[in-house]
Amino acid sequence: MRAAVVLPASNEAALIGGCLSALVGSDLGGGLEVVVVANGCRDDTAARAREFAGAFSQRGWRLTVIDRPEGGKPGALNAGDAAVTAPVRVYLDADVTVSPTLLRRIVEALEVGAPRYASGRVRITATGPVSRAYARIWSRVPFMREGVPGCGLFAVNAAGRRRWEEFPPIISDDTYVRLCFAPSERACVDAPYDWPIAEGLARLVRVRRRQDAGVEEIAELFPHLLRNDDKRPLPRRGMLALALRDPLGFAVYAGVAVAVRLTRRDAQDWSRGR
Repeated sequence: MRAAVVLPASNEAALIGGCLSALVGSDLGGGLEVVVVANGCRDDTAARAREFAGAFSQRGWRLTVIDRPEGGKPGALNAGDAAVTAPVRVYLDADVTVSPTLLRRIVEALEVGAPRYASGRVRITATGPVSRAYARIWSRVPFMREGVPGCGLFAVNAAGRRRWEEFPPIISDDTYVRLCFAPSERACVDAPYDWPIAEGLARLVRVRRRQDAGVEEIAELFPHLLRNDDKRPLPRRGMLALALRDPLGFAVYAGVAVAVRLTRRDAQDWSRGR
């Protein structure tokens, strides 16, 4: 197999079909193995995923569904990793929708001998007015505009996968993996994918609180990884420009940040918002 997709999914029956439909429509040439790890599900995520086995088989690709009673994303990632053999590994959230060219472009970028990390151009999507306003500002901050954030989708080659052993039991697996690579080892390919965010102010605050807790956890447990952090703060001039360009969006974005600081709670108080 040329590449593998590891797809953890917890109670994603409503979304897994769209995710798998986009994957099977990819223009990637060569073998692809996809492993869906339904973890701790109380719905029919696993059954919905198995319905796509025929579509993948028609392309000469393989779809495997692991129904894992235990919850927890790190465990699901490790179970999926153990089930694949391909040198290029794409780690994908079940709510992400890839564009037709994305997998091919990522695989091409990672078919090198040196350790590499890759992702695509993330398009932050939202339905409600509050979340759309938040997304407009978030998409313009330096890290999202200039970096390779890997939100909901990141990939590594074989040499890159050797940078860590199992996924540790932490909140932010995407941040952990990204920081295992220097900025010069990361590639953003010119192909998009859609990544939805939580809907509504309260859910945005809960998710942002968890994101911040995940970054703090990595700084505490893996301080050596911080040398690879290229996340720049938004300068005051940039803040002013965003506020003048989009006052409503900036008010929502700043309001979420303030609410997180004022209402710090256990990071487990979290909702996907969907």
